Amino acid sequence: MTEGTGHEITELLQAWRGGDEQALEKLTPQIYRELHQAARRCMCRERDGHSLQATALINELYLRLSDLKEVDWQSRAHFFALCARQMRRILTDLARSRRAEKRGGGGYVLTLDEVPEISSSSHADVLAVDDALKALALIDERKSRTVELRFFGGLSLEESAEVLQVSTKTVARDWLFAKAWLLREMGGKTNES
Repeated sequence: MTEGTGHEITELLQAWRGGDEQALEKLTPQIYRELHQAARRCMCRERDGHSLQATALINELYLRLSDLKEVDWQSRAHFFALCARQMRRILTDLARSRRAEKRGGGGYVLTLDEVPEISSSSHADVLAVDDALKALALIDERKSRTVELRFFGGLSLEESAEVLQVSTKTVARDWLFAKAWLLREMGGKTNES
């Protein structure tokens, strides 16, 4: 499976938006590997015994994306940014559903191991991460989006900068600030492993 260039992916996304179903068939293998890697990163943060697998997360993501044909895809990075937001929503919705079933206990746990500067051994409930990101968005939307793009979507600094239409240095500063802010904000909401 070969990954397409950003330009190829953008063209296929725009053709799909225009109703070309063959474009979707060409696009799927080009983006699947990257989406699966992002989903695996999200799922490896979940606690042992969770029921959702990376492939199931991708399937749910595909279902949600299939309803978004009218999106004006600007670039490959724009597409993956939207995927990051959708994966965050899927995981948050699932965690809320599980929590409701158990009356407030046993929600999914999301480790922040992928972000070692925050903590190498911390675990945070996906709902706590979502709540913290919402609180950060009230203070600074761009910093919240930076975390979403990098943490949930696995976008690089450069790709995040493209989506946010700022410099890579700005994204790097936002990333550092947001990680420190989240560590402070979630300090009482994490469990030691």
